[in-house]
Amino acid sequence: MRTNRKRIPLILGVVIVLLIAGVGIGMAQDKSYTLRFNTVGGPNEPQYLSMQKFAEVVGQLSGGKIEVKTFHSGQLADQKTGILGVMRGSLEMTSDASPSWFADLASYPEIGVLEVAYLYRDIDHLYRVLTGPIGQKYWDELARKSNIRVLDIWYLGTRQLNLTKKAGTVRRPEDLKGVKLRMPNVEAWLDVGRALGANPTPLGFGEVYMALKTGTIDGQDNPVPTDYSEKFYEVTHYIVLTDHMIGYITPIINEKLWQEMPEKYRVYIKKAMEVARFHQNMMVLEQEAYLLGKFEKDFGMEIVVPDKKAFMTSAKNYYSQSKFEKRWGAGLYQKIQSSE
Repeated sequence: MRTNRKRIPLILGVVIVLLIAGVGIGMAQDKSYTLRFNTVGGPNEPQYLSMQKFAEVVGQLSGGKIEVKTFHSGQLADQKTGILGVMRGSLEMTSDASPSWFADLASYPEIGVLEVAYLYRDIDHLYRVLTGPIGQKYWDELARKSNIRVLDIWYLGTRQLNLTKKAGTVRRPEDLKGVKLRMPNVEAWLDVGRALGANPTPLGFGEVYMALKTGTIDGQDNPVPTDYSEKFYEVTHYIVLTDHMIGYITPIINEKLWQEMPEKYRVYIKKAMEVARFHQNMMVLEQEAYLLGKFEKDFGMEIVVPDKKAFMTSAKNYYSQSKFEKRWGAGLYQKIQSSE
């Protein structure tokens, strides 16, 4: 039987209409998600601005099916509460996460090796480790153990010592003896302070400015963009360029929620995370390039170039204790340091 050629366009038109209608029905049936994304960082910090970029991009990619609401300055939770909230499913996402927190809160001490003093040679080495087979092994095990899914790695800046006048000029680890150096209240972070030679003092991030002002602590360590955005230059005098940690954060999402989402939504989220990562990294690197001069010229701070080799030796000696071998696995610290 031969089809009338005049009817072919009509038939094709009907088929196209039906296909479009089918796609429309499929999109209409896709579940919508509202994701609350929290940070303790302030509204002007690269971290929060990058969260907003993520929200914008994933909203566009998903046609509005994934709506991300961002919260700064700990509006929903502090660091610890935010991570626990994601773990338990009472909060969808936070950017205030990293292995030191996972070691304590997720009862996964082995992962703490990924965030210790003088582990990574540079930012490229950090990304090769954390996005390669070594890092992926830890992230997958974390998801299995704790219901936390690590979505990406965002560069937070290289951490430097930031001290008050009372602390004095610090050039070697022994100069930190008796200095009350603020650290996040988890054991792995307190170990960083000890590795540098300081007396680590646990304190929440939101309390740091006032503690510096009142003399409760003598210093803190953060990348210089954080020192600037949080106005720590108003209550400190020294920036000591120890370069002791290449800081990063790992935006996380509840694993059960992650697995529930359609695969294409997970692709959208990963793509948007990648865009936000480059947005974050560019801002931080640019700020690191000019802020030291600004601190010195505009705020009268003193920039100190220390004996970095002495600090590296101090850290190496501290982490050579048998308790770290038992916690992380034999030779893991040295293996990651020397990995390509």
